[in-house]
Amino acid sequence: MANIDLAKVGKNLLKSADTGESVELQSLWQEKPAVLFFLRRFGCQVCRWMASEISKLEPDLRANGVALVGIGPEETGLEEFREGGFFKGSLYVDKKKKSYKDLGFKRYTALSVVPAALGKKVRDIISKANAEGIQGNFTGDLLQSGGTLIVAKGGEKVLLHFVQDSPGDHLPLEDIAKALGVSANAQAGQRPVCNDDVCTL
Repeated sequence: MANIDLAKVGKNLLKSADTGESVELQSLWQEKPAVLFFLRRFGCQVCRWMASEISKLEPDLRANGVALVGIGPEETGLEEFREGGFFKGSLYVDKKKKSYKDLGFKRYTALSVVPAALGKKVRDIISKANAEGIQGNFTGDLLQSGGTLIVAKGGEKVLLHFVQDSPGDHLPLEDIAKALGVSANAQAGQRPVCNDDVCTL
């Protein structure tokens, strides 16, 4: 795990998708531990599937006083992403991509992104996303990669720092729960369960 300077990264400004106001990244972990999920793009089909996967932990995280936060590198596709209901936490945008850079989330080149996007991990997730009716598009910055940062309350320490190596890389749900020391009831890749009037993911 790379050495993360939380004091430095914490000063980066994000824009709240709900209120439009600017907040410092560190405000997200001041009061409670936080799982910060950095998306590659809001329009990315694989990212949308990953967002819906990590959202399965939201009830367990909330019950344990942990914030679930999604962060995108630009506003392109944000409204469609929100309307799609792919993510159950709060959403922010890092327009300067400063946190992405500080956390070591790599940028592809026009040449390297194609083989990365055609890899087996990506193809596997696309088939899962298709099976769950999750679609995507190619708007926005196609070259940014993402990852996940889990920070203890008050920024005491980094509990987990995960950097995508391929666009199809994501943290298993049990690794997130384990890093936080919480038990989770979520099942990875679970199909929606429906009764007469409600479906749960």
